[in-house]
Amino acid sequence: MKTKNNRILKDKTFDKSRWIQMPRDVIAGHDALLQLPNVITDLGITGPLLLLSGKTTMQTTGSAILRLLEGRQVVSAVVGEITYEEIARIEELAQAAGIVLIIAAGGGRVIDTAKVVSYNLDIQFISVPTAASHDGIASSRASVMTEDGSVSVAAHPPLAIVADTGILAAAPRRLMAAGYADMVANYTAVLDWDLSKEKTGEQVSEYAMTLSMITAELMVENAENVKAFDEKAAWIVMKALFASGVAMSIAGSSRPASGGEHKFAHMLERLAPGKALHGEACGIGTIISMILHKGDWQKIRRSLKTIGAPVTPKELDISDEIVIEAILRAKEIRPERYTIFDEEITRDLAASLVARLYEE
Repeated sequence: MKTKNNRILKDKTFDKSRWIQMPRDVIAGHDALLQLPNVITDLGITGPLLLLSGKTTMQTTGSAILRLLEGRQVVSAVVGEITYEEIARIEELAQAAGIVLIIAAGGGRVIDTAKVVSYNLDIQFISVPTAASHDGIASSRASVMTEDGSVSVAAHPPLAIVADTGILAAAPRRLMAAGYADMVANYTAVLDWDLSKEKTGEQVSEYAMTLSMITAELMVENAENVKAFDEKAAWIVMKALFASGVAMSIAGSSRPASGGEHKFAHMLERLAPGKALHGEACGIGTIISMILHKGDWQKIRRSLKTIGAPVTPKELDISDEIVIEAILRAKEIRPERYTIFDEEITRDLAASLVARLYEE
């Protein structure tokens, strides 16, 4: 390089830029829900609010929120399945009421609906998870159901997160176990991202990859604590779910937390609808993916068994043949995203992978 007036003249201009959106306020812990009015005040938001929740959670957490927000103008709505039709319905309601902020209290479909409506209408939202079942709590992606299965779409991350560990711990244990499995899946998601860099030249974010891997390690190291399914367990899983969401925001995509194991999971959900929770399918997909990557799949399997997450098709009442088919067809999901499942996998290999799931 040449120098002039003691300044370095670069051959190329640095032109990278990225807009990273992250939650502004995050409150997690015992009785955190009581802080919701203070969070709204801190955000400086005034005007009509829209409370979204599921049919059951509207009667519990939703009712508690309405009591906390007495004196404010709040419109409430029960969210059904997350479809484009349901999203359009909520958007029409929000626009008609002049909504300035959405509060999403519930599980994945409620929060994902709020995310997409928030994105489409440019209205911010607050995430109030009632189950630690998935990393969508803090991410900027949402899954929408279509006739061809679920699709991942761009969405707003929450402006704030209020995670009450008492509420999370009271949810069915299966939901927290599914959230745990979704975090363990970060192991192979990162491996697949690195594989894609090698095979296709895809750009990666080392920061996002590192943060994502840390969340997976946090889960495996705390399996014994998580299996208690108490508030401490909810705190541990919630921290990981939030960190995973931040990793996706840094990356600008779901890449740090979604690789071949998620492609497998989405295909399995398509072939055996209603049998497995998303995180459960991802957990089994992670074991299979790690076998293909020739990594320590036994460690992942042990950790999932420790907290009671399913590790075999039989535990989900799904036939081995359907899982074999999901392995072979996983590459049909998001074909632009290269993973280990896009490598050549024969039916015999897929059958052997399923057989290894039953090994003790």
